[in-house]
Amino acid sequence: MPSPSAARSFIPLSIAVLTVSDTRRPEDDRSGDTLVQRLTEAGHGLAARAIAPDEVPAIRGQVEAWSRDPGIDVVITTGGTGFTGRDVTPEALEPLFEKRMDGFSAVFHRISYDKIGTSTLQSRATAGVVNATYVFVLPGSPGACKDAWDGILAQQLDYRHRPCNFVEIMPRLDEHLRRGASVAV
Repeated sequence: MPSPSAARSFIPLSIAVLTVSDTRRPEDDRSGDTLVQRLTEAGHGLAARAIAPDEVPAIRGQVEAWSRDPGIDVVITTGGTGFTGRDVTPEALEPLFEKRMDGFSAVFHRISYDKIGTSTLQSRATAGVVNATYVFVLPGSPGACKDAWDGILAQQLDYRHRPCNFVEIMPRLDEHLRRGASVAV
């Protein structure tokens, strides 16, 4: 596996964490706590944190608001990716994706399979770009959050990671928006 480049400096990102649950409260949000611990230990900043009920308007509204906030670079959600009737996080967020990140789901399932076998099929983890902001949709277990952070996000959200990473292309995520604005002038 490639290692970070010593020629590059770390660039801290501002990351928002949304826990999607009808039952979690700040004092027992272990998945949200896991993500906050990992992202701050990596050197990133916690831009915002919230808990939303398993309802499409609540989930979508919070992520849309954060994606429009210039102080937030990345949104990570945890919860609501299963198959029960209340699991609606992918339905809430995938329609917002300007670009879908199919590889995230594939790599997440590969990592998860090594830990929990075929039970990984019960997750609909996904990711994409919303308003030039990365959005990662993770399952609601602390273990899944650890797997996603340790196996994917820690590297891809680190500018020093080679041969490429999400940070180095962040300035270009809104090219389609800027191009459209210049045409309209």
